[in-house]
Amino acid sequence: MALRCDLIVRDATVLDGTGAPRYRADVAVEGDRLVAVGDLGGASGAREIEAKGMALAPGFIDAHTHDDRAVLCGPNCLHCKSSQGVTTVVVGNCGISLAPTRMGKRPPPPLDLLGDESWWTLGGFGEYAEALAKNPPAVNTFAFCGHMALRMDAMEGDVYRPARDHEIARMQDRLRAALREGAGGFSTGLYYPPNAQAPTEEVIAVAEVLAEEGGLYATHMRDEADGVLDSIRETLRTGREAGGGKGALEVVISHHKCSMAENFGRSRETLALMDSLGQDQPVAFDVYPYPAGSTVLMPDKLRQDVKVLITWSVPHPEVAGRDLDDIAHEWGMTRRAAADRLLPAGAISFMMDEADVQRIMAHPRSMIGSDGIPHDEKPHPRLWGTFPRVLGRYVRDIGLFSLETAIHKMTGRCAQVFGLPDRGVIRPGAFADLVLFDPARVRDHATYANPTAISEGILTVWCNGIETYREGNEATTAAAGRFLGNPRLKAA
Repeated sequence: MALRCDLIVRDATVLDGTGAPRYRADVAVEGDRLVAVGDLGGASGAREIEAKGMALAPGFIDAHTHDDRAVLCGPNCLHCKSSQGVTTVVVGNCGISLAPTRMGKRPPPPLDLLGDESWWTLGGFGEYAEALAKNPPAVNTFAFCGHMALRMDAMEGDVYRPARDHEIARMQDRLRAALREGAGGFSTGLYYPPNAQAPTEEVIAVAEVLAEEGGLYATHMRDEADGVLDSIRETLRTGREAGGGKGALEVVISHHKCSMAENFGRSRETLALMDSLGQDQPVAFDVYPYPAGSTVLMPDKLRQDVKVLITWSVPHPEVAGRDLDDIAHEWGMTRRAAADRLLPAGAISFMMDEADVQRIMAHPRSMIGSDGIPHDEKPHPRLWGTFPRVLGRYVRDIGLFSLETAIHKMTGRCAQVFGLPDRGVIRPGAFADLVLFDPARVRDHATYANPTAISEGILTVWCNGIETYREGNEATTAAAGRFLGNPRLKAA
């Protein structure tokens, strides 16, 4: 009997997510799964799309986001991701996760990147998963449990010191519960004040729960500038010692970079160190394709040689998008004084070298992650442009790596690192997360001046077999996404 299914994409150039060479084929979807790939001339679909040789890839997996709150807003809140071809986001990064803690007042930075106290109402990961199930977004969600959130809960907000033994025990208990309720791992943000006072031994002690229950360790390292090599060593030490006799934990280094001019070019050293240490333990990293970063504004970290744009300010929302130097000049005060007056606020800082960005992105251990911050008034353009920028600028225009390699870094590599079964690949039985795009036309349009401009060349996107984006239209209201749970959870 001839195959009948819900959807057939015909005559597509298939990039299957594994890094293997592209090939021409038809792809059939029934429900939320791919059911056939090949010459399907005898099959029929309730809907059929003539791809005419356009590229068909697995839906992109954004390996590093701060979409924890955005995914709770339903299917209309992540047009910035669906319009890029993203079907899965990884949240809870840098030690920042909405669960498992409640707050009665505005959280300290950088936790306030996710919003004020009105958003910090989830006392457990079970509540987070339930909220996603009740009002699903247009993307799948894989979530880390953040160290800063655990510290705020266990230390009753007194986080600017090392944790005591009973507080570490509380964090271990909360992390254990989070992993059992669906968190896929544990993340730290050791660069930031609410986490910076945690000694390595505290991190190792909390992370030991991962070896017991199953889960990844991800980190915004303590130092991405002068001390970047020591930070890599600390990260890998954490993975080794927390794993104990069960083997080293799988480690993900967040948004790898070499910050500040005196460290430009040091990616040669950092990548060599990771390759050396990575012979004996698993280590991966994500990277975004821009030489500027973005986080909360920290006046004590300002440097005169680093350009800063303001992305949001609670007391002065009117300055979003402006250069800090221009604001300081207009107010007749120093740069530091102007920054203090803007708090709480967010900023974009231009502190990386393009050659390092390209070297890091091209490395085999890399995954693509936007690190986008969706609630900024004037966000970094990476929120809207990361994936088309890789495909357009770095694949087609510069030739940094092949299209097959780029797709692998956005799909199959991420699925492998995060342990997402049946995602990130095109093959029968895999989930129907798909993106159809035009390799000759795809490119980002988001800029620092106009950061929310929609990319072009992303033709159609499906998440779990449901269309979530079509070029020229607004994102659909299809609540297609799912909470993916903890794929490494060990049996009780």
